Amino acid sequence: MANVSISGRDLPMSIIEHWIGGSPTAGAGGRRGAVFNPATGRQQHEVVLADHADVDAAVAAATTAFGSWGQASLSARTKVMFAFRELVNANVQELAGIISDEHGKVLSDAAGEVQRGLEVVEFACGIPQLLKGDYSDQASNGVDVFSFREPLGVCVGITPFNFPAMVPMWMYPVAIACGNTFVLKPSERDPSAANFVADLWRQAGLPDGVFNVVHGDKVAVDALLQHPGVAAISFVGSTPIARYIHQEAAASGKRVQALGGAKNHAIVLPDADLEFAANHLAAAAFGSAGERCMAISAAVAVGGAGDPLMELVSRKAAEVVVGSGRDPRSEMGPVVSAAAKERVESLIGTGEQQGAKVLVDGRGLSVDGFEDGFFVGPTVIDQVETGMDVYTEEIFGPVLSVVRADSVDAAIALVNANPYGNGTAIFTGSGEAARRFQRGVHVGMIGINVPIPVPMAYYSFGGWKDSLFGDRHIHGPEGVSFYTRGKVVTSRWPHVTSAHGASLQFPTAL
Repeated sequence: MANVSISGRDLPMSIIEHWIGGSPTAGAGGRRGAVFNPATGRQQHEVVLADHADVDAAVAAATTAFGSWGQASLSARTKVMFAFRELVNANVQELAGIISDEHGKVLSDAAGEVQRGLEVVEFACGIPQLLKGDYSDQASNGVDVFSFREPLGVCVGITPFNFPAMVPMWMYPVAIACGNTFVLKPSERDPSAANFVADLWRQAGLPDGVFNVVHGDKVAVDALLQHPGVAAISFVGSTPIARYIHQEAAASGKRVQALGGAKNHAIVLPDADLEFAANHLAAAAFGSAGERCMAISAAVAVGGAGDPLMELVSRKAAEVVVGSGRDPRSEMGPVVSAAAKERVESLIGTGEQQGAKVLVDGRGLSVDGFEDGFFVGPTVIDQVETGMDVYTEEIFGPVLSVVRADSVDAAIALVNANPYGNGTAIFTGSGEAARRFQRGVHVGMIGINVPIPVPMAYYSFGGWKDSLFGDRHIHGPEGVSFYTRGKVVTSRWPHVTSAHGASLQFPTAL
């Protein structure tokens, strides 16, 4: 077994295995991937990478479990959901530590991620109400019509590195509460949270095989997309991969929702409280090191708001405390990998070369005691044009690009010209401008003086345009619809003495 150095000590490197049929399993594949601590830059674990046999085993376990779980009563499912909710709530800090060590985000941010995921668990606890059907008595003479929804079968979640707890929780609580079984393929960069959650499901009383975890890369993804035993695929990640997931899953006859990338804009009008706007822009751009699909990565300064806003935002960026996620003084941690650090710094340099003005430069940041960590400091780039790489690319780092516009209508047109349509925000004191904005932008989630407009769990999450492939958003009412399919029953129970005769005509309501 290889060794890993932690705080100067050589310790055996742990192996992160799959979770199939209710317990950890090493699987059939011999490939492994490295899992790093982004703050130290050092490898801390190895994760097994699935081959087709591992995917087959997980889907087989889920298929077997569906035979009974899909028929379980609403009361039985709800009991497990409430128990799972209590277990997650009791283990928020431990789960946050796992996330911080593998993703890099600060502990408070990681704990907040878990809490937002818990909101979906709590929504799913209301599944008896959510699955209530409709009933029409005496729709025709002696005929009643009613509808209900049934689970699909084996559902799959393919999730990104940036929210290893929350994004999977957007999927599996609703899927499982609806009576489906689930196979999760988390990011191989930070896989431990998935196994931790799997054991919480076990403790909550979920039957073996209802929730499974398969670790891996494209080999595992393609095997899941093509597997005939999989009924539905949920995905969150970049737009090119979302498009690929949607095409491949749909071609295999699966139901699919694939949430893609983003370039979220925040419009700041001259009548806004600029101190308030600057505080929230900094939090939305630099929180979680900018590695979130709802981060504000482009600010649109309208008219006279530009120069004073840049002065305030630059000061806020320079004040952000960057350090290890485990350090309680840290407000922002590292990016997830050395490759991510290199890419972000390269895009900053390209923006400068293309004529943008770097007001705050986060390149070359070194944190005392963590000199090998993957750190990029908060960065503010002004005078950005829409053809520049820092605008067109989804940077996924702590970089705020600032574009200037002459009017609110010009700013709305700029947002609408972007191929993404995930989230957007406006900072203003004008109700008329806010209403014009909310009706005019072609974006799925909108904030008014709210920089990251992630809806509550009882609404659905999802964007427009190149930010969503498929016709249903995730969690909330659309999540219930995605993980179920409807049946309509037309029923007649005639009196035995009048049960005679039938018409060959098309049935009508007589």
